[in-house]
Amino acid sequence: MNGTTQGIRIRPGSLADARAVLDMLDSAVAWMNDRGNTEQWGTTPYSRRPGGVMRVERYMTENAPHIAELDGVPVGALVLDSGPSPQMPITPAEEPERYVRLLVSDRRHAGLGIGAALLAHAVEETRRAGAELLRVDCWAGGGGELVAFYERNGFTPTDRFLSEAWPGQVLARRVGRRRV
Repeated sequence: MNGTTQGIRIRPGSLADARAVLDMLDSAVAWMNDRGNTEQWGTTPYSRRPGGVMRVERYMTENAPHIAELDGVPVGALVLDSGPSPQMPITPAEEPERYVRLLVSDRRHAGLGIGAALLAHAVEETRRAGAELLRVDCWAGGGGELVAFYERNGFTPTDRFLSEAWPGQVLARRVGRRRV
């Protein structure tokens, strides 16, 4: 299903989108670094990290990727899965869920609601899958801006965790059943 919000169109992603997603991740690292945030994703462009390209290619082929477009150009990406990454110290839910594995937007289009549109799409995809729980984990460091972003989009903090020295927060959102 395709969705449109404020000129943003959301479509299923594929391996052909991997380069665009890597470009968004690389620009997000640079954007965060320019603002003094070197802790969240480090300073190395995502595409140059060991395993970075392979991880994005797996996301685009093994998970449920969705691409936000503006005038036909990819400006955001969402990757959904049936649970958290096995590498993360997060307890799986005791019920069917959808889990946001990746959410990134092109920082050149900041302020257009791309992330919020992708999360609204994730809610619909969760309902479509027959699940009532949508979860995400994110960096909980800095001033908590990322956690606050998810809270503004209907998520409630649940569990905190530490992955090596990386402080994380799991957030959950109940989506209710799909209306027929």
